[in-house]
Amino acid sequence: MSVKEVDDYLARAPEPQRTTLVAMRSTIAGLVPDAEQGIAYGVACFKVDGKGVAGLGFYADHCSYFPMSGSITSELAAELEGYTTAKGSIQFPSDEPLPADLVARLIEARRREIGD
Repeated sequence: MSVKEVDDYLARAPEPQRTTLVAMRSTIAGLVPDAEQGIAYGVACFKVDGKGVAGLGFYADHCSYFPMSGSITSELAAELEGYTTAKGSIQFPSDEPLPADLVARLIEARRREIGD
């Protein structure tokens, strides 16, 4: 895993997804400065002690946040109202990053889950 892999992945993203995901990457890096960045499952991934704590992806009409867990979206369902969610993903607008406080809660929940 390498930061360059994430740089390259984000460089391939069209606008406004690129700007949105660069902002999200900065938020996540600030929240989890010890995370290793790289590509996993075809998306940008942040890992702590080899375990995924957050992922980011871009698509034609939205961006996605991946909590790297199948239970986090259910656990935080009330806070995720207004977003399209699935068991392991949260879709958000291409031009609007998730709020930093929500990202912090998502990462905290994942770190609790993995015992970090």
